Amino acid sequence: MQDRQAPDILGLEAEAYQQSGYFNAAQARAHRVSRQLLEHHVRRGRFQCLRRGLYRIQGYPTGEHDDMREAWMAVAIPDALLSHESALALLDLSDNIHDATHILVPRRHRGLRPPPDVIVHTRPDSEDIAAVWRDGLPLTAPARTLLDAADQLQPEQLSMAVRQALRRGLLTAGQLEEEATRRRGTQPIDAILAAESHV
Repeated sequence: MQDRQAPDILGLEAEAYQQSGYFNAAQARAHRVSRQLLEHHVRRGRFQCLRRGLYRIQGYPTGEHDDMREAWMAVAIPDALLSHESALALLDLSDNIHDATHILVPRRHRGLRPPPDVIVHTRPDSEDIAAVWRDGLPLTAPARTLLDAADQLQPEQLSMAVRQALRRGLLTAGQLEEEATRRRGTQPIDAILAAESHV
């Protein structure tokens, strides 16, 4: 009985290894690791505190998208998705250097105070969002991503991103048209698709 109530440090580390060495305070609590025990392991050098409520196993190798992983985990909402320019970068459809991480959350979380360098976007709670995974991170599917980022990109950047997505098989023209019809502001996408159909 007592063993079941003991802190599960090894279980927490196993979960963190599945997340590039990261874990958040909620995950620590789920493994019965108290804040005091976390602080003890931070002082001893087993864990590193990156920001409030976000930790990493000390010495875990760094990765290309660590900034986005940190932001997504710091938000700590299970159905949060990376979106807009962040999702575009993870899909390898943009080489723009992003200065903030974009995250899409259900509207019921609109009062969320975002961590530094995070832009939070909301969607209707009932909206079913297609998602894909890249580098162990959940993000909006390519059609949604292109529509979300369309207003933030120069026309030639958007055109290149759409063409790359189509040619790499990340989506079909039909999927993009369907998403554009479902949402507002379809003119840039319509023009690109029309041009693409004549290539």
